[in-house]
Amino acid sequence: MRVDALTLEGWRNYQRQQLTFDDGCNVIYGENAQGKTNLLEAIVYLSCGKSPRAHGDRELIGFDRQDALLVGQIFSRQREFVTDIRLSRSKRRSMTVNGVKAKNGAALSDVLHTVFFAPEDLFLIRAGAAERRRFMDMSLCQLRPRYAEALAEYGRLYEHKTRILRDSDEYPQLLDTLPDFDRRLCQVGAVLISYRARYVQALAVHAQRAHWECSGEREELALSYQTVKTVEDPLGPAADIAAALAEHQAQHHQAELASRLCLSGPHKDDIAVAVNGLEARHFCSQGQVRTAALSLKLADREIHKTAIGEYPVMLLDDVLSELDDARQTYLLTRIEDKQTFVTTCDSAAFARTNGKLVFVDHGTVREG
Repeated sequence: MRVDALTLEGWRNYQRQQLTFDDGCNVIYGENAQGKTNLLEAIVYLSCGKSPRAHGDRELIGFDRQDALLVGQIFSRQREFVTDIRLSRSKRRSMTVNGVKAKNGAALSDVLHTVFFAPEDLFLIRAGAAERRRFMDMSLCQLRPRYAEALAEYGRLYEHKTRILRDSDEYPQLLDTLPDFDRRLCQVGAVLISYRARYVQALAVHAQRAHWECSGEREELALSYQTVKTVEDPLGPAADIAAALAEHQAQHHQAELASRLCLSGPHKDDIAVAVNGLEARHFCSQGQVRTAALSLKLADREIHKTAIGEYPVMLLDDVLSELDDARQTYLLTRIEDKQTFVTTCDSAAFARTNGKLVFVDHGTVREG
């Protein structure tokens, strides 16, 4: 799986740019704030129709532009694909794959998978639960189209329920609709929990191995999935999970009415991370936390390989400068011979690479 070429027009700070890439290592270098990360962001968007940095598509369009174009030439499943994405400030985006309309990000994920690793991900372990949920969601939306659909529906239901609770004092009749939303939230929430539980189960196996190797066989990493307390078996039948969610909802019904907040559901899920039996978030050193975060990303990559039969494209956004020599060596050894994009301010460390050097300056690119 690889991205062979990329065309950008009106994307962030790129007026119009065409690039070709190596099937191994591609080093994108230049000063800060020149557009290096914007290139990686475009490749992530090609894989799922979402940005790892922006809250909405309008943020991706250049300040002086009304629309943006993103075209990727991709080789995947022994076939050539052309993904064409057009964003606009005045109308809905349009996406096609080989000329066929793509309805959502799942159609893009059928073609390309990516694993994006940014400096802030090194603090994934110490961050709040929302960041670890986001990590799961970004991966699962590429891996499982059904999950992406369920996540989008759950988000809509959650927003509706929150508005009902918020406005119920002024419009008490809104509470009559609450049971229908609660019922559907349990059904869709059960789908999310089923996928997340299986994902974390696989993630734990691969991450444990990676952490053990990266730490010189001195540290053992353990992951566990945390969800609503009444769900005793998140790997069980979806109907049982939905019933357990309904039980939890009932227990928190009065509290939700009083606080006007949605207090029950998988929107509070988390991944518990431990190193040598200690809770990593509170008791581990910075080095251990970084090794654990690195292990999660490499484990995610292995899960994609197992699911689709090919390694996903790896995107490293200025991560190497944040790692010590041992972790740099381990990471680069694990990703060699697969397509990788690395951004850096200093290309000297890659002077002898067999890949490609790409220099970025104020949204323009030149090779070498």
